[in-house]
Amino acid sequence: MLLKEIKDIFHKELGDIYPKEEVDSFFYACIEHYLKLERFILAIQPGITLTKEEEQPLFEALSKLKLEKPLQYILGTAHFMDLELRVDENVLIPRPETEELVQWILDDCQKEERSKSDAERPPAARAGSRSVISTPLNDRSLQILDIGTGSGCIAIALAKHLTNAKVYALDVSQGALTVAKKNAESNKVDITFLKHDILDPELVLELDFDIIVSNPPYVRELEKEKIKRNVKDFEPATALFVSDEDPLLFYKAIMDFSKKHLKENGRLYFEINQYLGKETEALFKAHNFSEIELRKDIFGNDRMLKAIKK
Repeated sequence: MLLKEIKDIFHKELGDIYPKEEVDSFFYACIEHYLKLERFILAIQPGITLTKEEEQPLFEALSKLKLEKPLQYILGTAHFMDLELRVDENVLIPRPETEELVQWILDDCQKEERSKSDAERPPAARAGSRSVISTPLNDRSLQILDIGTGSGCIAIALAKHLTNAKVYALDVSQGALTVAKKNAESNKVDITFLKHDILDPELVLELDFDIIVSNPPYVRELEKEKIKRNVKDFEPATALFVSDEDPLLFYKAIMDFSKKHLKENGRLYFEINQYLGKETEALFKAHNFSEIELRKDIFGNDRMLKAIKK
């Protein structure tokens, strides 16, 4: 069959479910993944023909897309910042909003290193031009913990960019930890993985951290009807949903944990429910955390929060 005919079939079968541009992206991602063909192949070889063996994985993927299974689970891979990660139904698919959270941490670390470098330079050097090179990010070793690591996307991205940091990643799911460990290996970073339940009030680690970061479950049951089927039916519910009665359950648990394990002036970073930004902010204010900052994502939603332990 001609490759362009298969593309037409993708649009015919999926056109009532997804926008045209998204169907195009599915088709091109599939031919790149299964056939190692670039997306411009039809422009330069419009008559390219596939064998039955080559067609098979494309039609299998099409059948799963018709059920609204996420493409990332079908292909088994997802992209996050500059990383390629394995994903399956044990872990959430990494999202752009979470990239913003990681970038916030990296930006703060960069500012901290610049401040440290400025303080250590002689007064004459500090008064000079702005072209003086600051201390590299990896000059300071940080202890970082990612709670609810899932695919490991946050921990791995931080370990990649903060090369002297000691990064730990915690999750209650053995399936998620198996995926995260493979991702750490394939991206060549050293991360210590911990299997614990952050909701366990007896949880104590023999460690203290400079930074604790988490993208915990925060979608209320009442919000389920707004969630697309490809998320609701396929991504792990335990990593997504919380009860309507106690939607800040995980933030409370992590806050209590951080009182024992976050160093003085240590920083907490969270991804949060956009509808509960003020409530989440109020929680940390009530428990004597300082410099609390609520930040919007690129879509203008309250999506991230930072707090400092005093």
